[in-house]
Amino acid sequence: MTVMAKPEQTNARTLVSAPALSPAAIAKPDLISVEQAKAMDVAGMTDLFKAHLNPGQLHFMKLLGFHKIKIERAEGMFYIDQNGRKILDFFGGFGSLAFGHNHPRILDARKKFQEEKRQEIAIAFMSQYAAALAHNLAKCSPGDLDMVFLGSSGSEAMEAAVKLAERAAGPKRPKVVYAENSFHGKTKGVLGITDGQLYRADFKVADNTVRIPFGDIEAVERLFRSDPEVGVIVLETIQGGGGIIQAPGEYWQKLRALCDQYGVLWVADEVQCGYGRSGRFYAFEHYGVVPDVTALAKSLGGGKAAVGAMIARREIYMKAYGTPKTAMIHAMATFGGMGEACVTSIEALNVLYDEGLIDNAAVTGDYLLQRLRALKEKYPKIIKDVRGKGLMVGLEFHDFSQTLPMVLRPIVSVLDDKLKGSLSGFVGALLLRDYDVLVAFTEYNRNVIRLEPPLICQREHVDRFVDAFDSLLSRGIVSIVKDFVKSQVR
Repeated sequence: MTVMAKPEQTNARTLVSAPALSPAAIAKPDLISVEQAKAMDVAGMTDLFKAHLNPGQLHFMKLLGFHKIKIERAEGMFYIDQNGRKILDFFGGFGSLAFGHNHPRILDARKKFQEEKRQEIAIAFMSQYAAALAHNLAKCSPGDLDMVFLGSSGSEAMEAAVKLAERAAGPKRPKVVYAENSFHGKTKGVLGITDGQLYRADFKVADNTVRIPFGDIEAVERLFRSDPEVGVIVLETIQGGGGIIQAPGEYWQKLRALCDQYGVLWVADEVQCGYGRSGRFYAFEHYGVVPDVTALAKSLGGGKAAVGAMIARREIYMKAYGTPKTAMIHAMATFGGMGEACVTSIEALNVLYDEGLIDNAAVTGDYLLQRLRALKEKYPKIIKDVRGKGLMVGLEFHDFSQTLPMVLRPIVSVLDDKLKGSLSGFVGALLLRDYDVLVAFTEYNRNVIRLEPPLICQREHVDRFVDAFDSLLSRGIVSIVKDFVKSQVR
């Protein structure tokens, strides 16, 4: 195939000649091999990231100093960079690494699958691996949550959950309720119930949605009572992007009662807070209630595969897709239930219980919260709040002006809104640079550092993180700012 030179005009299309009718050898493009990719240095990675991935994101990586690091391998609680430096992972891929990096049992299950050349894509046939994974998820789920849809991501699982609930609610009840500061994914459907202007941008989103405050049960009741077209309510049990926000226990019990009273279907988004992270398999189990539909992803793939799942009550599922005529409306897509991905998830679920990782999340999470709350008492002018459940913890700083000496506060306070997130960024960058610790941030409340370490986290890892954090805060805010500025000019 001959490709003509691209015209100078930026709006012109590249012209491609028609292929020859007779067979001809197709020249191999200038492709990078696996070994060349492995050997690539930071400069080469940066060039390709800027050219082909996301130049704007690179700007933020440079601010944080993350662009200087090439991860060579990862094991357990640690990343290992190009210099052999071990970086303690308290980010955890936004909750995707319950088992840490490269858990040996999960690696062995995948290796055996490959060595035996088992089937990967079996769309034409039933898959024993997809069936087994669905069974296991039903067994892990309380009540009558037992019908499973398998996909590849949290967004896909939530798309399936909302579609199922909306269809089961029926055309006379088309409205879907969601909460302020919610995050349910970036794909087009769930974008309509993701409460973030950054993600919504200027896309045309679904107009059958209603927004309410998170955790306000009176607002829920008023809406249900006043609008008979409401058929579905979708809520994260713990808001992740909102800054690790929880509703009180009685909220969930009253919500279940109101949904039953008014015939509204409740979809619980457990993509981030589920799978043992809160100290129970599902976070809603802390409150003794069961939703009509829920969704998992993140660590469901064992940190080695992209797997998402919707789990629904059989009655709801059958109402939506229970006949031969309706069964294929939302059947599994090409990569839903892939063999090795399902085997990975099957083994991961067994590891989750065999190694007591849900219990560990509860116990070690309590210890993490205890130590961080002691730091809040030590640095009350810097740390505004510490909150969370299990190993899903939010650490909120005061607005920037409030952390400064009294004489500077009136001058800086007018800039607080523009400076939101700056202290989180400074602390995150310096924790990585000076203490070899990686943390995460939140989408909506930028003053919050998000901590979601693997569920294999032990007290020694908590101590290392908290001691590093304590050491950094002991420098004082002015020194932290100066240290960060120096890091930008080196």
